[in-house]
Amino acid sequence: MKLFSLLLVVLLSAGCGKSSPPPAPAALSMDDLLPKQAQPKLRTMSIYLGAETLAAELALTVQEEMTGMMFRTNILETDAMLFDLRSPQRASFWMKNCPESISAAYITSDGVIQEIHHLEKNDTNSVVAARDDIRFVLETSEGWFTRHHITPGTVIRTEKGSLTETLSPGRR
Repeated sequence: MKLFSLLLVVLLSAGCGKSSPPPAPAALSMDDLLPKQAQPKLRTMSIYLGAETLAAELALTVQEEMTGMMFRTNILETDAMLFDLRSPQRASFWMKNCPESISAAYITSDGVIQEIHHLEKNDTNSVVAARDDIRFVLETSEGWFTRHHITPGTVIRTEKGSLTETLSPGRR
């Protein structure tokens, strides 16, 4: 029995030798992590901005948020994308790989538009919010907010209530 135990230990330890470490992965740059093409149209939700209604695409996953409207061309008057940042923060958006300029509203948790910004096509400089309590960002065609008389102070709602109530985990 001792011989069998010794043989078993030798056989098991033979497979447990330390192999050479795998080669280190090549260093990734930020460009390696960025999307390479436009994403398909995302699920939409009707949002109400005063008398205006938009069917906004919902960018809810990290990948959807990273891609946003990158590579999209021919952005229409009715196109919009809503980003849920999940917690209040100093929002920061840029336009890398975005061939068309857009407008973006920075919105607090209570659904109130606080800031409206022009985002210039292909600009890699971030447009940083003046406030640190931005929870949502709504992107539209360039100048949409001006053309539709939507200004800071406008409240955005959904069929189910506020943006926060509607987009809370478990209600999506």
